[in-house]
Amino acid sequence: MHHRRRLLTLSCTPLILYAAIATAQNSANGGTTLSIVVSEAEKNYPSIRVSQEDLNASAARLSLARTAYLPRLDGLAQFNRGTRNNVFGQLLPQAVLPSMSGPVIGTNNGGSVWGSATGLLVNWQPFDFGLRHANVTAATAARDKARATGQRTVLEVAAGSADAYLTELASMSTKTAASAAVQNWETLKTSIHALVAAQLRPGADESRVDAERAAAVTQLALAEEAIETSRATMLKFAPQSGINTPTPGRLQAELPDLSAADASFAPSQNPVVAEQEATVKQNAAQFHAIERSWVPQFNLEAAGYARGTGAETNGQRLTGTNGLAPNVGNYVAGVNISFPFLDFVSIHARESEQAANLRAAKATEDLAVRTLQEQFSQALAGVKAAKTIAENTPIEVKSAQTALDQATARYKAGLAPIDDVAQAQRLLVQAQIDDSVARLNVWRAFLRLQFVRGDLQPFLDQAGR
Repeated sequence: MHHRRRLLTLSCTPLILYAAIATAQNSANGGTTLSIVVSEAEKNYPSIRVSQEDLNASAARLSLARTAYLPRLDGLAQFNRGTRNNVFGQLLPQAVLPSMSGPVIGTNNGGSVWGSATGLLVNWQPFDFGLRHANVTAATAARDKARATGQRTVLEVAAGSADAYLTELASMSTKTAASAAVQNWETLKTSIHALVAAQLRPGADESRVDAERAAAVTQLALAEEAIETSRATMLKFAPQSGINTPTPGRLQAELPDLSAADASFAPSQNPVVAEQEATVKQNAAQFHAIERSWVPQFNLEAAGYARGTGAETNGQRLTGTNGLAPNVGNYVAGVNISFPFLDFVSIHARESEQAANLRAAKATEDLAVRTLQEQFSQALAGVKAAKTIAENTPIEVKSAQTALDQATARYKAGLAPIDDVAQAQRLLVQAQIDDSVARLNVWRAFLRLQFVRGDLQPFLDQAGR
């Protein structure tokens, strides 16, 4: 065990050093990368720690189930002082009156004597018609379910942190375009102010520019709000990344390689399905264990014990400390067989309940598979649409810029109203926003596609992890 822990520590060391180097480079560059955010979320997000502890608890329950194969060894030591009156007759099984052995002495008095006892009892069940094995199988399935739940949680946290990172980048891009729009309206206002002052344009044109600039400032404020909102979401996953702003890197400069997007989809590769499969196995094992409950119980038992007493069979009492030391020994060995005849009704009811749970678990697994197939088709359609849009937005930006240049030139020449310039400016701002967000939307669609597949590694590798 110590060697395995040492090996685990050594194998994790490069990862720790890599994370430290990446963090240092991140601070030096003045920005945080997607890899830093996802790595921090995978290491420190509370729900992942909860899943890990659930897995540890399931592993402990599995170990507990396996202890049922071991024999029991119970020890006893007892010292007492009490009366030695004994009467003839029977008592029904109960747990109130202390047991007594020995003959009836025919007297009734309050004299007391010392008594002592010590012994060991070994109890082992050689066979149980598969009950312990079924319980161990159920505990194993519960552990596998906890492991799959942990994998699902890691997948969800990684995808959530990556999506929050992309959302903040999109908000930053929107802010950049909005800031440029405000600056453009400032420049246009300067030009129009000169024309209005020279009485070459009506004063209403300058008022219209002021109104458009105010609208652009409002849009800028909303973009800043979106940045702060998305930043709060990202900090939920990776608090340490809050000291730096996200760095777009290739996320805004390039599109992901989508050549494998049309690959066949296997729902069983997603941890959600693995979790449901483990749930079905757990319920099946529990049902099997209940079926094995209404069987005879065979126990091999052996006991060795000694007793001491200060009472004689003729009614006399020994003086002093006689009876404090166990001085009369016995041993016994045998087989104890018991069968709960009337438990059939309760066990049958438990079987019916567990059978319903098993059928529900199978239906839930089928639903999970169908849902993932639906989500994969939707994600694939989203990838194709996002890619088409990203390829089209540069044309939109170029055309909007040309339209703005022409509208501005015509306005300065007195051939067009200010409304044409305002409309062209708004189209350019929207085109710039669409273009900057379009590439990020392709990455987001690719992220969702890999999330449905249950493996974010292709996305993280291309995003620069």
